[in-house]
Amino acid sequence: MKIVILGAGQVGGTVAATLATEANDITVVDTSAQVLQGLQDRLDLRTVTGNGTYPEVLARAGADDADMIIAVTDSDEANMVACQVAATLFHTPTKIARVRAIEYLSHPQIFAPDALPIDVLISPEQLVTQYVRRLIEHPGALQVMDFADGKVRLVGVRAYYGGPLVGQALKTLREHVPGVDTRVAAIYRRGKAIIPEGDTVVEAGDEVFFVAARKNIRAVMSELRRLDKPVKRIMLAGGGNIGTRLAQSLEASYQVKIIEHNAQRCRAIADELKKTIVLHGDAADEDLLLEENIENTDVFCALTNDDEANILSAMLAKRRGARTVMALINRAAYVDLIQSSDDIDVAISPQQATIGSLLAHIRRGDVATVHSLRRGAAEAIEAIAHGDAGSSDVVGKRVEDIRLPRGTTIGAIVRDEQVIMAHHDTVIEPEDHVILFLVDKTRLADVEKLFAVGVTFF
Repeated sequence: MKIVILGAGQVGGTVAATLATEANDITVVDTSAQVLQGLQDRLDLRTVTGNGTYPEVLARAGADDADMIIAVTDSDEANMVACQVAATLFHTPTKIARVRAIEYLSHPQIFAPDALPIDVLISPEQLVTQYVRRLIEHPGALQVMDFADGKVRLVGVRAYYGGPLVGQALKTLREHVPGVDTRVAAIYRRGKAIIPEGDTVVEAGDEVFFVAARKNIRAVMSELRRLDKPVKRIMLAGGGNIGTRLAQSLEASYQVKIIEHNAQRCRAIADELKKTIVLHGDAADEDLLLEENIENTDVFCALTNDDEANILSAMLAKRRGARTVMALINRAAYVDLIQSSDDIDVAISPQQATIGSLLAHIRRGDVATVHSLRRGAAEAIEAIAHGDAGSSDVVGKRVEDIRLPRGTTIGAIVRDEQVIMAHHDTVIEPEDHVILFLVDKTRLADVEKLFAVGVTFF
């Protein structure tokens, strides 16, 4: 697929790195020649220096025969204009834009088919807000990913000593939680993937990814670790777009405090929020945290634009008694480093949250949802089975008879409103939503071929 990416910043760079490894023809446009050179030094792609809203620059980037334009610069306005130019002058089939300002997003008619020609809107702030909310709903989870409109969730959790399933083979899981159907999709032990079999024994420290219906998540988690109490008190550091949005979505159900260092911004968000307590100060101020009873806080979430400030304030909150701490981390190199330490429970990567939303529209075959995992090395996807036994490699077949690539497991199937855990004798029917986990993302093309009746681009 020929793709033009506008913006070589953190989101654009992550998208380019992901797509360049998948035999796509990628061109990245940015005003900074230095940033583009850095991308070109490590990735197999073309670069064009210039303003991506200019027709001449888009022409040089190959927009006249591109399948897709992905506009992810830091400017909402530039992204929207670029999509308009691509549609008007180059008739680019698919146009994706990153739009962050709630002032635009709260007026969807702007993006109607007869208005701005944008096929897919990506809002990183919205995606991160949803992601953090899911983690708060499932205390103790490392990752929580929705499929089939939330009917099924894939949850990553670290197994601890004392968990009933720790030290036991996976085949005993059904005895442990009778009446609850679940499937372990993958296990990571000391950073390496293990394909789960019935005889696989769960060890303390394992990162276990399991699939279950939404209502059963808590029961399965209780087998791998002692369940944390439900969350009541939440403290957010940073009153920017993400912090404010998160407070808005949480304040009706939880006791929320937000710390913001800018006095003017404090006043603005205090007017905007209804129940949240807004505090003016520095989230890394130990006296302030103690004064606000950090030791009784269930979740502390650092959401400023500064990675180092987020890491330091989260570490301080943890050492002063906060039960669970999360930090928003933009630099990819920091994410694994932080996640593997005991000081911070969850490192939130906006790039990983955003890339999954983009990939669902880039994958070949009918792919409804994509979640990128482990810094893009693994992927969980929701693919829709089309056709019949004669035209499809999966429809009408039992799971054990499908020639899945090595390291790929089918976790669950959603059929209409019914959630079915995939067992060896489960038969795939037309229009089933199939949830797959790929330990090795390089096998993705083989999975796409399995589900493609005819090659379709979304």
